[in-house]
Amino acid sequence: MKHRKEAWARVLPEETFRVLFKEATECAGTSPLNDEKRPGTFVCAACHSPLFTQQTKFNSGTGWPSFWQAIEGAVDTKTDFKLILPRTEYHCAHCGGHQGHVFRDGPAPTGLRYCNNGVALRFVPDGEALPPVREP
Repeated sequence: MKHRKEAWARVLPEETFRVLFKEATECAGTSPLNDEKRPGTFVCAACHSPLFTQQTKFNSGTGWPSFWQAIEGAVDTKTDFKLILPRTEYHCAHCGGHQGHVFRDGPAPTGLRYCNNGVALRFVPDGEALPPVREP
């Protein structure tokens, strides 16, 4: 696993690497993806696996891109105790890159809010080919 992280560090911008593989958090309100409204797909910034579609994006008012549902099988979760109280962290199921946390205060139909770091995502507009999934 250490070897894979070192390989990702060589191909990703520093802030993107810190969020995805050191579980850092970008500052709220800094991602241009907060305002992205075009039809398309949000892919992992590391491996390019599709994670979310524009149809499930909503404005949560938190300052981070938010979604009420991930693409089936695209993310895995684990319990995070960094803030003492447990939270559910989610990460890309393909490369393991940390995306954000999921909360139970989102809109219908799921009631979930996947609160995502913008630097952990890349947006691909409809009509543009999705990039191939990559390894480090």
